[in-house]
Amino acid sequence: MIIFARPDYLLLLLLIPFFFVGLALWMKARRRRLRRLGDEDLVNDLMPSWSRSKRWVRAVMYALAFFFFVIGLARPQIGAKLKEHKARGAEIMILLDVSNSMLAQDYSPNRLERAKLAISRITDRLQDDRIGLIIFAGTPFVQLPITTDYVSAKMFLGNISTESIPVQGTAIGDAINTAVKSFSAQSEQSRAIIVITDGENHEDDAVAAAMQAAEAGVKVYTIGVGSVEGQPIPTKNGLLRDKEGNIVVTKLDEETLKEIAEAGGGAYVHAGNDEFGLAPIVNEIKKLQAEEFNSIVFEEYDEQFMYFLGLALAFFVIEMLIGERRSGRHLFDKKS
Repeated sequence: MIIFARPDYLLLLLLIPFFFVGLALWMKARRRRLRRLGDEDLVNDLMPSWSRSKRWVRAVMYALAFFFFVIGLARPQIGAKLKEHKARGAEIMILLDVSNSMLAQDYSPNRLERAKLAISRITDRLQDDRIGLIIFAGTPFVQLPITTDYVSAKMFLGNISTESIPVQGTAIGDAINTAVKSFSAQSEQSRAIIVITDGENHEDDAVAAAMQAAEAGVKVYTIGVGSVEGQPIPTKNGLLRDKEGNIVVTKLDEETLKEIAEAGGGAYVHAGNDEFGLAPIVNEIKKLQAEEFNSIVFEEYDEQFMYFLGLALAFFVIEMLIGERRSGRHLFDKKS
C-alpha cells in the first residue's frame, strides 16, 4: 500500500491541464499574428526550422516532469506494517479548563492560548510516556484518549476553544473522576493528572475527587492560570458583564488549587509567563516508577520520493534537449 506523508501537495496536479490550455491559446494567438503578415502557409514556409509538433512534445515532457515532481513532494511511502511496540514511561492525563474565564488576558494572548502553547511544547519533550487530554468547563470531555501519538495530541489541541464545551462552569471534580477512569488497564503505578485552570467557580467537591484519585494510585497536580488581582473577560461584544451590568472580573483561586494538589498527593504551581509550570511537573512525574506499555503501531515506512524526483529531473532534461527547431537531417534523405 502506498501512502503520502504530505498529500496536500497533490493538489498541485490540478495545474497540469492549464499547461496545455495555455499552450493552445499561445499557438492560436501566434497563428493570428502570422495571418496579419500574409498567407499563413507562405509565412510558415519562410520559417522551415520552426516545429509546431515539438512544442507539444515539449509540453508533454514538461507536464510529466511536473507530475513526478509533485508526487515526489508528496513523499510516497510503502512497506508499512503493524508491529508491537514496547515502551517504558508514565501515563499523564492533562485536564484543561476551557471555561470563558480562560479568555482573560493576563497572559499573552490569553490564558487558554498560553496553556495550549505550554502543552504543545511539553509534548515535544515526551518520548515513551503516554498522554491524554480532557477539556472541561461545566462538564468534562475526553478530547484525546491515552496515547503515544504526540502528533495527534497537538492536532486535537489546536482545535480547542471555549466553545468546545457548551456548558459553562468549572467542574474540576467531575473532570478528575473522568480522568481516573480514562487511564489504560496496563497502568497501575505511574499515573498522574495535571489540572490546568484558574480554579474559579468550581461546582463540585474537587478536593474529595483528588483524594479518591490518590487512593487509586493517581497523583494530582494543579497549575494555576491567572492573577490573584483578576482580569476582565473579553467577549465578541466587549467585556463580559453580569446581570446588573457590572464588568465580571475573574481571579485565580490559589487556595482551592493548593488543596486539590495536596489531597491528590501532587503539587501546585502558579503558571508564569515564561515558565508555565508544566515542565517541572512532568519532570517530577518522570521520577515515578516507569511501567512497560505494549501498543500496536505502524512503522517501517520506506520513502520513495527520490525515485519520483529522479524521473522528474530526467523529463526536465529531455524537455530542454528537444528544442523547438526541426532536425536539419532526415533519416531517409535522398542523395542527389
